[in-house]
Amino acid sequence: MQRETTATVAKSRATSHASLLKTMIMLAFCLAGALLNIGLNMLSNKAGLFLYLDTVFTVSVTLVGGLFWGALCGALTNLIGHTIMFWGWQGYLFALCNIAIAFVTWLFIRFFPRELSLYGSSATGNAGYKSLLFRTSMERMIVLTLLSFALCFTVSILGGLISGLIGIFSEHEFGKWGLSGLLTASMFSKNFPLILAEILSRIPVNIIDRLITAFAGYGIALGLRGITKNRY
Repeated sequence: MQRETTATVAKSRATSHASLLKTMIMLAFCLAGALLNIGLNMLSNKAGLFLYLDTVFTVSVTLVGGLFWGALCGALTNLIGHTIMFWGWQGYLFALCNIAIAFVTWLFIRFFPRELSLYGSSATGNAGYKSLLFRTSMERMIVLTLLSFALCFTVSILGGLISGLIGIFSEHEFGKWGLSGLLTASMFSKNFPLILAEILSRIPVNIIDRLITAFAGYGIALGLRGITKNRY
């Protein structure tokens, strides 16, 4: 009985230690991901690409750790990034866009668990392996493309709503967030509904941006899973 109790206590401690280690690793990933999101965004702005590129690691962390950690990475990206490049308190509202990225990615993981799996598939025989690898790769590319479009429309709608409301209630802050603000003024007349203009003007930018986000985010997630697979 005493030996069983000792073994149970030791097992409980090992489980607790593993859980704490996993939490610390994911916290580190979240913070690093947020800083890298900010860095990519700054590089894009300096290069004149007019792309956001501030959600790539949000997708990666979500794929590796799930909704909570992905949403935390997204929130930290905006909180830290906007504090560095502060232009008004309204800018913190755009954290909802980054959190939405994590939520949509999480939904796709639930709907397409095999296609978005970070683990390799097994097959018997060389021919069977090549056939399975090709089929799996094609399915994954299709799902990632669908994910990119879902992210595009989600962030365009949510970002447009936030931007439009800022434009309505704080006109002096309007148009401070990159190409979409310029497109709104150039593509639509003054009589066009502001919020709808903000949503539509974001779609061309987000189509490219979210394609990069989905595919790069998945590739990075594969690397992160390789780092963590032997730790928890």
